[in-house]
Amino acid sequence: MRDLLPTGLNDVIDDIGPMVVAYSGGADSAFLAVAATAVLGADRVRAITAVSPSLGADELAHCQRLATEWSLAWSTVTTDEMADPRYVANDTDRCYWCKSHLMDGLAPLAGAATVVLGVNTDDLGDHRPGQQAARERGARFPLVEAGLAKADVRALSLHIGLSTWDRPAAPCLSSRLPYGTPVTLGRLSAVELAERGLHRLGLGEVRVRHHGEVGLVEVPTGAIGSAAARHTEIADVVRRAGFRFVALDLEGLESGRLNRSHQEGTS
Repeated sequence: MRDLLPTGLNDVIDDIGPMVVAYSGGADSAFLAVAATAVLGADRVRAITAVSPSLGADELAHCQRLATEWSLAWSTVTTDEMADPRYVANDTDRCYWCKSHLMDGLAPLAGAATVVLGVNTDDLGDHRPGQQAARERGARFPLVEAGLAKADVRALSLHIGLSTWDRPAAPCLSSRLPYGTPVTLGRLSAVELAERGLHRLGLGEVRVRHHGEVGLVEVPTGAIGSAAARHTEIADVVRRAGFRFVALDLEGLESGRLNRSHQEGTS
C-alpha cells in the first residue's frame, strides 16, 4: 500500500519512526493509523483510543471494528479529564486540558515512540488550543508536515479503500456544550443518547447542542427541509434523551459553531 500514498507522507512517517497514533476513528486519525502501519509495519505503530465520558459508545465500537478490519495494533487508554476542574469549567481552553490529559495517558504507553495526531492543514485555522497542548508535549502532526488538507485525506482514503473517506466529523461530546456550561456526565449522556437516537432514524450527520432544557438539532443545510418534515420523530427522540424542548437550527450544521458564538458574544 505504500505505493498508493504520497511520497511526502511516506518520507514524514519514515522520519518519525515508531509512533503511537491518537486514534479516534475519524477520517484523519484512521487514515494516519492505516498509512503509518503500511509504511512502518504493525510492530512499530500503535493506534490507541482514549476512552472517557466524552467518547460515545458507538464511536468506541467503530474504532474497534476499523482496527480489526485493517489489522491495526489497537488498544485503549482511559483518561480522566472529568476530574480536572479546568476541563469541567468548559472555558475556551477546554480542549487544551483535554489534550493534556490525552498526552499524559499516551506518554507511558509510547515509551521511546513519538505520539502523533491526525491534524490536517485545514485544522490550523480554527480555535484549537488542544494542538498547542499536544505540541508542548512533543506530539507531531504528520499530515500537516506532509501538507495534506482534509480533502486530500478523504481522497487518499477513498483511493486505498478506507471506509472513513466520507465519514462525517464526530467531535467529542463536550463540544456540544456552550462555553461556560460545566461539563457533567448528565449533559454528556443526554447529548449521546439524543444523537444516537437520531442516527438510528437515519440522520447521518447531526449535532445536538446542549442549551439547558433545549436540545438544538443541527443537520447539514441541504437536510433541513427533510428534518423539518420529520419534526415529530426528531422531537420525540431528543426529549427521550432528557431535553424538555427541541429546536432545529435553521442555519444548518457548522463545525466550530460554538467558537463563533463565543467570539460574537465577546466582540
